[in-house]
Amino acid sequence: MSIFTIDIKNITLKTIITGAGGFLGKLIIKEISNRGYNSVAINRDLLYGSKETLSSAIAGTNALINLAGAPILQRWTKKNKNVIYNSRVITVKNIVKAIRMVPEELRPKKIISASAIGIYRNNRLHDENSTDFEPGFLGNLVSSWESAWKELPENVNLTIFRIAVVLGREAVTVKKLVLPFRLGIGGTIGTGRQPFPFIHEKDASEAFMMALEDRLPPGIYNLTAPNQITNLDFTKALSKQMRMPAIFSIPAFVLKAFYGEAAGLLTKSPAVIPSKLTEAGFEFKYPAIDDVLKNII
Repeated sequence: MSIFTIDIKNITLKTIITGAGGFLGKLIIKEISNRGYNSVAINRDLLYGSKETLSSAIAGTNALINLAGAPILQRWTKKNKNVIYNSRVITVKNIVKAIRMVPEELRPKKIISASAIGIYRNNRLHDENSTDFEPGFLGNLVSSWESAWKELPENVNLTIFRIAVVLGREAVTVKKLVLPFRLGIGGTIGTGRQPFPFIHEKDASEAFMMALEDRLPPGIYNLTAPNQITNLDFTKALSKQMRMPAIFSIPAFVLKAFYGEAAGLLTKSPAVIPSKLTEAGFEFKYPAIDDVLKNII
């Protein structure tokens, strides 16, 4: 007997979200609600459990937004690497298998998934056409994360956002960056010359809503502000906004002692251009770092 007992005529269009408890997930759920849509959070355990149960949860939905992923800024021990990998790649593979089990007429019409600019090689400039990917754990992780969608049924549209650092009032990243300035010990990270791609929380959530509302064609997009800055530029802007000095710097070796190999997330970065978003007519409300910091600090 089929596990799918949904009456197609009475389906209420809704979006299911994985990783809903994270900073970006909460932003998107709030925006979905503000626009009068329905959303349902998928429990993390369901992503690793029975494919039949996951299929039943997915059936009859309009869209699936995938934000699942364990924190990546932690020591990359063998155990932690497995957790980080499984929380992204294995969960996507499980979602794809579950969707394939759902009858075609009950499948979500679209998938909107998070990815990361960490796929690109550090210290080089990239748009969405770049295939110059970062070697090593991070680049391979993100490549595998995106490739895990390849078995998705053809009638399900896929949009992938390669996301930069999301800056918002409640973002953990922002709280960590602001704290040293409040203590009077603010400064650059490493040399400060590394690129610092960023995106304001409102622009990030709006991009997801454009994809959800079919105002953005399926495909891969760099979700980052158009203005190119370095960590030093960010530090100066934050120092100005907070009216606090920025005379210190955190040496790379200190970060490496604390985070190990993962310290590269703080001391290295690619420079990224949102070419496809701009071509699609996306209007950034906060294109410059000064605009962002005035809003969130």
